[in-house]
Parts: sequence; structure tokens; C-alpha cells
Amino acid sequence: MNNQDNEKVFQKSQINWFPGHMAKTKREIREKLNLIDIVYEVIDARMPISSKVVDIDELIQNKPRVLVVTKYDLCDRVETEKILAKYREMCYNVITLDLMGGSVSELIQTTKEIMKPINEERVKKGLKERPARILIVGAPNVGKSTLINRLVGKKSAGVGNTPGFTKNLSWIRINKDMELLDSPGILWPKMEDQKVAHILAAFSSIKEEILDTGDIACFILKTLYELYPEKLKERYGITELEDDFVEAYELIGKKRGVLSRGGVVDYDKVSVLIVQDLKNGAFGPVTLDRV
Repeated sequence: MNNQDNEKVFQKSQINWFPGHMAKTKREIREKLNLIDIVYEVIDARMPISSKVVDIDELIQNKPRVLVVTKYDLCDRVETEKILAKYREMCYNVITLDLMGGSVSELIQTTKEIMKPINEERVKKGLKERPARILIVGAPNVGKSTLINRLVGKKSAGVGNTPGFTKNLSWIRINKDMELLDSPGILWPKMEDQKVAHILAAFSSIKEEILDTGDIACFILKTLYELYPEKLKERYGITELEDDFVEAYELIGKKRGVLSRGGVVDYDKVSVLIVQDLKNGAFGPVTLDRV
């Protein structure tokens, strides 16, 4: 890769991704909203601001909501809790869940408490109690399908690391007390804040095929250098970060053995390595959002 190629890789790109199925999903949610009792709004603990769909309130209107914060075991809990404290101040029901393992009993109990007055009102009208009808909604790849599998107790919903894995709204019976309406991941039509867009891209909430991997990798390096310089030093030996990122790429390539023939650092593979390292938790617990 020559210097012109390097400059091209390190140019910051504009990110927007709102495929047709997302618009369709929002329309179908609005059509089915009258069937819904409770909404599970799912966000990623590593990006609890960026992964929150900006027009979610308009979409779910005044339905009772539980803010389910997934992948809590992968986040910087000190920083994430500062953000969650703000959500609690806004009167959100906030439930944190690890990516794997742990109990969902608090979420189930909260659901029962929300559903209790709804069923009491039904009984007053001479109607039978019925299961809670719950909509699960959130950005792509924040852990909705994993959450469903935890609630079911076995693999029910497909789980994929690719945004757009779930294509349609579908009902899933959990037990006699709960029915879930799973929905494909949604974003919003125009991302005004490109930092938010890049954070979403860094954690695979935006389809990789439309992204410039070099751009995302450089964003990750810059963000980690600002927020977690010690992690960058430990993983890659980086103590200084220049604006052109070339020295950092050379250091990472040589340290991690990402070389092409002749011992030349392969910049494209270094970019992929950086993105994969963030996804796989190689830097340890991180949160890229700040209050």
C-alpha cells in the first residue's frame, strides 16, 4: 500500500445506513402498537447513549417501557453507570444484563409489576387476565435475540452478529404469562452526529459492507487513546498517536505480525484487526459514550 492509499484509508467518511426494511419495521410496529402492553427497549452497555434509537419515543408513544441494558459484563461499569443514573432520573425502569449467564428474574418481576394494574383493570371489566404482550425493540446487534433466548431458556430466536439478521416482526411465546413480539434492529434515517454513527459502526450496529474499515479502525484508535490510553498501550504498545495514524499502524502491524511479503505492514489487515479486537473484547471492558 503506497502513501496515497494510506491517505485514502485514513480519510473520515460520512456514515448513514437506513435500509428499506427499517422503515417497514417502524411502520409495522406502529400498526401493531395497540396490541402491545409493555416495551423492552434494548441498548448496549458499551454505548448506552449511541445505541438508543433517537425517535423511539415517537414510535412507542406512551407504552410502559423497560430499558434493558445488555452486555453489561463487557462495559466500563463506572462510566456506564453514570449514564444509567441519568436514565433513572428520567424515571426509566433500567435493568442490566450480562451477555451470557446471570438471571433475568428482575426483568420478569418488573414485567409482572407493570402488568398487574393492566390485568386488574381487565378483571373489573369482566375480562380474563392474559399474558403480557411485550415488544422488543432496539438498534441492530444490541442483544435482542440473545435476550429472547435467555427468557425462553433455550435457543428460540436466531442469533447473529450481522445487522439485519432478523428480518420480520414475529411473536414468540415465552410462557403462560409472557408473549414477545421480536423486531428487526432499527436506526434512524439521518445521523446528524457522526460520532454516534462511528460508535455504532465500531460495535457492528451498522452493516460492515457499507463501511470504510480503515476509517472505523482509526476512529477506534483515536477514541481509545482519548478514553483508555492504558489499554491501547497494553494491547499495541502505543503511547503516542499522530493525526495520520501511520506510525500507529506500523507499530501494530509489527507487534501483531500483520505483515505481507517482504515484512511490509498490511494496512488493510491491521484495520480489520483493530475492529475485531474491539468486538472481541481484547481491550477489556470499555464504554465509548460519556455523559
